[in-house]
Amino acid sequence: MTLLDWLVLLGTTAFIVGWGIWKTRGQRTSEEYLRGSYELRWTTIGLSVMATQASAITFLSVPGQAYEDGMRFVQFYFGLPIAMVIISAVFVPIYYRLKVYTAYEYLESRFDMKTRLLGAFLFLIQRGLAAGITIYAPAIILSTILGWPLEPTIVAMGGVVILYTVTGGSKAVAQTQKQQMVVMLGGMVVAAVVIVWRLPEHVSLGRAVDVAGAFGRMNVVSFDFNLEDRYNFWSGITGGLFLSLSYFGTDQSQVGRYLTGRSITESRLGLLFNGVLKIPMQFLILFVGILVFVFYQFTAPPLLFNESLRTRVQATEQAGELGAIESKWAQVQGDKRAEVERYLAAREAGDEAAEAGARERLREAARTADALRKEAKAVVSRALPKAETKDSDYIFVSFVKGWLPSGLFGLLITVILAAAMSSVAGELTALGTTTTIDFYRRVFRPDASDRHVLIASKAFTVFWGLVAVAFASFASLLDNLIQAVNILGSIFYGTVLGIFLVAFFLRGVRGHAVFIAALISQATVVALFAFSSIGYLWFNVIGCTLVVILSLALQAAMPRAAPAAP
Repeated sequence: MTLLDWLVLLGTTAFIVGWGIWKTRGQRTSEEYLRGSYELRWTTIGLSVMATQASAITFLSVPGQAYEDGMRFVQFYFGLPIAMVIISAVFVPIYYRLKVYTAYEYLESRFDMKTRLLGAFLFLIQRGLAAGITIYAPAIILSTILGWPLEPTIVAMGGVVILYTVTGGSKAVAQTQKQQMVVMLGGMVVAAVVIVWRLPEHVSLGRAVDVAGAFGRMNVVSFDFNLEDRYNFWSGITGGLFLSLSYFGTDQSQVGRYLTGRSITESRLGLLFNGVLKIPMQFLILFVGILVFVFYQFTAPPLLFNESLRTRVQATEQAGELGAIESKWAQVQGDKRAEVERYLAAREAGDEAAEAGARERLREAARTADALRKEAKAVVSRALPKAETKDSDYIFVSFVKGWLPSGLFGLLITVILAAAMSSVAGELTALGTTTTIDFYRRVFRPDASDRHVLIASKAFTVFWGLVAVAFASFASLLDNLIQAVNILGSIFYGTVLGIFLVAFFLRGVRGHAVFIAALISQATVVALFAFSSIGYLWFNVIGCTLVVILSLALQAAMPRAAPAAP
C-alpha cells in the first residue's frame, strides 16, 4: 500500500468512528447503551440494518462467488422484500407494544421462560459463531496485504472491534453504520467503473456482459425445481423468505437495529427501505465479480489467487512441478483470449454458427483452466500439507491489490474494513444484550441495579468478542465464507422462526408443546445437514414447518389448558 492508500484508509476509518463516538457521547444508562433511547430515523435504521447484514464477507466472498459460479446467488434474496412487509405488519407492532429489549422477551410473555431461553440460546450459538467468520474475513485482507501472520491479525482485528463496540453501544453502532454503508456502496460502484475502464478499448460494458454470458456466468434466474440446487427461484422465494423472516424478525442483531427507531413508522420505513435496496445492492456486488471475471479473460489471472501459497511452494521440492503447470496455464489463457476475440467478432458479424462454435471452444478452454487449477492445488497440498487451498475469497482482493490505482486501492480496503466493523459491532452488541437481558438479569440477577446491568452488558460483549475471535481461528476450514454464514444461519433460523410464528398465530398452543417441538425440529435439521444433500435454504422451510406441525400435534395430545392471554 502507498502513502495515499494509508491516508484514505486511516482517514476514512477515523472519521467514521469519531463521528459515532461524538454523536453518542454522554450515555449513562443501560437503556441508552442497549437501545439507543428510541431516537433514530428510518434512513439510519435502514442503512444500519443493511450494514449489519453486509459484512466484510459480502465484499470479499460474493465477488468470488460470482467469479466461479455466476450471478445465480442473487436468487437467495428474492424472498427478502416479502419478508420485510410481513415483519413490518406483524412483528414490529408487537415488539413496540411490549417495549422489549430483545425479541426473546416476547416468548416468555406468550409461552414461558424455558421457551424464551431456548430461543435466545439458539440465537447465541448461531450468531456467536457467525461473528467469528465475519472477523476472519477482513483478517484475510490485512494478512495478505501487509504480510502479517493470520492468527495475530485475527486477534488484532477482533480487539479493535471489541473496543469500538464496548465504547459506543447500540446507538454508536447505528450512527457509524450509516456512514459505513455509504462508503461501502460508493466503493463498489468505483470498483465497477475502474474494471470497465481497465478492459480493452473495443470491449464495452455490453460486450463484457456478452463474454460473461458465453461462459454461463449471467445465470441470474433459474426456474428449475431441484431440492439439491442451492440457488434457484424456488429456493429463493421460499427458503430465502423463511430465512429473511427469521433473520430480520427474530435475530437480535437485526431486531436491535430497528427497535432503536423513534416510532413504529420509522422502524417500518427502515425495514422497507432495506427490502427495496437489498437485491440491487447484491446484484451490484455480484456484477463486480462478473466484471473481474471478464477482465481476466483479456488479462491472464493468477493460477493461485492466494499469492502467499505460491511463494511458499517455491521454497519446496514441488517448485518445479508448480512452474510446469504455470507454463501450461499461460498457454491456456492465451488460447482462451483468442477464442474470446473470435466470439466477439462472430457476435458483431451476426454469424450464429461461428458464435456457437466459439462459445463451445470457450467453455472447453474454461474446463481445461479449471483442471489446471485443481492440479496446482494438489501440488500445493503435497508441498504444504496443512495449507488451505480454497482461494475463492481471495479473488476480489487479489484483483484490487494488483490492478486498482493508488488511493482507490485504499478506498476498497476501507470498504471491506468498514463492512467488518459495522457487521461485527452489530453482532457483538446483540450478543451482549441477549446474554444480559435474557439470561443474566432474568435468571441470575433480577434485582440488579441499572449500573450493574450496564457493566454486565459490556462484560458480556467482551466475552462474545473473545468467543468470535477464537472461532475465527477455525474459519479457514470452511468453503466459501458467504455460504458458510448462510448455512450456519439456515441450520438454526427455521426452528426459531417456527417458535415465533406459533406465538403470533396459533394462540391455542402452549409453552410445553412448542418447546418440545422446537427441540425435535432442531435435531432433525442438524441430522439433515449432516447426512443429506438437501440445499441449505430448504432447512429454513423444513425447520419452521416442523415446529408448527409438531406444536399443533403435541398440543392436541396434551391435556387442555386455559387459552393464552392476548
